[in-house]
This record gives sequence, structure tokens and C-alpha cells, in this order.
Amino acid sequence: MCAKTLYKIANRLLLLAGGILFCVYISSCGKASNASPTGLDIEYQIINLSPDMGPVNLFIDFNQVNAIGNPFVFEVNQGYFFVPSTDVPYQFRTAYIADTTIFSRTDALQTGAKYTLYITGAQTDHSLTQIFTVDTAVSPAIGYGLLRFVDASPTATGGLDVTANGTPAFSKIPYKTVTNYLALPIGNYDLKTYATGNTAILNEQPSITIQDGRLYTLYAYGYSSRIDSAAFNAAVITNK
Repeated sequence: MCAKTLYKIANRLLLLAGGILFCVYISSCGKASNASPTGLDIEYQIINLSPDMGPVNLFIDFNQVNAIGNPFVFEVNQGYFFVPSTDVPYQFRTAYIADTTIFSRTDALQTGAKYTLYITGAQTDHSLTQIFTVDTAVSPAIGYGLLRFVDASPTATGGLDVTANGTPAFSKIPYKTVTNYLALPIGNYDLKTYATGNTAILNEQPSITIQDGRLYTLYAYGYSSRIDSAAFNAAVITNK
């Protein structure tokens, strides 16, 4: 009798443990990976700069990566996340209509690297496009950080200029262009963006700190012809 009782208890404990593991598995579905899969170590971020595309979800190999109910929305940078797989395609689907793919990509990602996908342009005029960047580079010399510029502003057709503390840093940068990294001595910087050939300041980032050995990207987006939420703007992200 005692042996039978112990056998029943053991069975119940095994069933309970199995149920707990199943619940953990189910609750993890649809969530972005916040830990690097063994041997992969690939970080990715999505910056939605299209004012009319609406929020998007990312599907990798047909599985949703970002948490359900937490899509990539206009102007909000959620930062890097570890990708769970290098399988393709990477599908970007509207969060408004289930299973509607806006565009897809089949980039070959490298282990240990970082990437950013900027989505810019507009759906209404069929100008929606992407800018894909590799965010890893050779470390700068001691006492320096690295800064680059991404022109993601559809109205910057004549190019953009950027100054750092009044000194030219990037000149005549066309739309959808990604510059090389520029070495800057560590310190605080006032970054100003202008339309090429114009002295009017389109955007100013007055207090950007460049730290030793770090990598940064200044990106411009929006429309200089608008004064609403889609107006010209800029921001800085830390790549390393």
C-alpha cells in the first residue's frame, strides 16, 4: 500500500512539473529574445521613421519576434534585441491587419555583429523604403569616440550638412546615405544639421557626450516642409 501511494505521488509531481514547463513555454511565445542564443550573439534594432506606415511587427522565419502588443511605432527606438535565428525571411507586418506583410528582407547576418534597420518614406506616395546599417566598426584610438550620420529625411534631396561644435563633420550627405564613422575627441558636442547650401538650422542636438571607445549614430528624418509630428527631426543612438 505504501509503495502504491508513493507511486501515485511521484506521478502527480511529474504531471505538475510538466504542466509548469508547458506554461513557461507558452508564455514565452511571441516575445523578443532578451538573451543571446548560444553562439549567435547578433543584435538588431528597428527604427520606424515613417509617419503613416503605422506600427509594425517583426517575423523571423514566420514567427513573431517582438512581444505581442508591443510593435515598433513611429519615432520610438526600443533599442537592440538579440535575434533568435538567422533564418529568413525577416518579414515586417502591419500591426493593424493580421498577416499583412509590408516588406521582407533576406540579409545575411554575421555572428557577433549589430545591425539597425531604419524604415523611412511614406506609404501614401509609395516612397516607403529602408536603410540597413552594420553597427560594428574598428574601435577608435584611446581618447576618441566614433560618430557617423544617416540621412533618412525624404525631403533632404539636396543633401544635409552636420557640424560638431561649429566644425564641419559631414557635408552634402544625400538621402538614404550612411557615412563612415568619424573619430572625435571625447567630450560634449553641439550637433547641428543644415540643408546643404543653407544656413538655417534644421535640427540641433545641443548636448551629446562622446565617450572613450564608444560608437554613435546621428540620424535625420522627417519632412522639412511639415510642422506636425512628421516635421524634420534628428536623434542620436549609441551603437557601442
